[in-house]
Amino acid sequence: MFRAGWGEKEEHMRRSIILLFPVALLAIATLVAGEDRKEKTSADKPAAKEGSKGKVTKPAPFFDTEEFIKEYDTNKDGALSKEEFPQRFRQVFEKLDTNKDGKISKEELDKGFQYLQSQRRPSDFLFVLVEMSDCDECCAEELQLIYDAIRKMDKNNDGKIDADELKAGREAIVQKRVDSILKELDTNKDGKISKDEARGAVRRHFAELDVDKDGFVSRDELVKGATELPGHLKKGTPKKDSSEKSPTKRPSDK
Repeated sequence: MFRAGWGEKEEHMRRSIILLFPVALLAIATLVAGEDRKEKTSADKPAAKEGSKGKVTKPAPFFDTEEFIKEYDTNKDGALSKEEFPQRFRQVFEKLDTNKDGKISKEELDKGFQYLQSQRRPSDFLFVLVEMSDCDECCAEELQLIYDAIRKMDKNNDGKIDADELKAGREAIVQKRVDSILKELDTNKDGKISKDEARGAVRRHFAELDVDKDGFVSRDELVKGATELPGHLKKGTPKKDSSEKSPTKRPSDK
């Protein structure tokens, strides 16, 4: 039975999700872009421009490392010690101090200034949900679902989620999903899905899911299909070179 007033709450939640969706996409896109930037070489950097008098002028720096050092370098030695480094950035000091001399030089800052830039993270959606809520009762329910899921994964109750607990949580979700698929599609209850029983995505991808080609999709095959990454996302899969263009078709070609 639906609760009274749920229609209005559902509309509030729908608007909240619409607001959150682009933020989540931006967070994921930022992470992907960050990985791409690591793979780029110096050849990708903007070329220097030629000035009006023939002089080569460099593009304006995205982050003025020289000005940053000048602002915080209290002893004027041209580098920043951990004590001089701004408190809000000290957690990345060791990453920037590549030669481990206890100071950050201009050269080290030039190479690692991206550590000082705020980056979007997928977890940002949680803070946006709290901050932009226009229906606190609805958002509290969603947060409770997240909280309950995290507590369930924290098997040793230490207040943290480690990699093993995350893996176990993921496996539990997959098993629950496979149980649901079998319950819905396995009409003769023989523990597998035939081509005639298959519907939706299982039917569309039946040939891929039926690994042993026996004409049925077993529970193990469903689990495998639900957990395996697509081929283009697997480690070691070569990326397609975007610079390679297909041959231009001439008017005479048929």
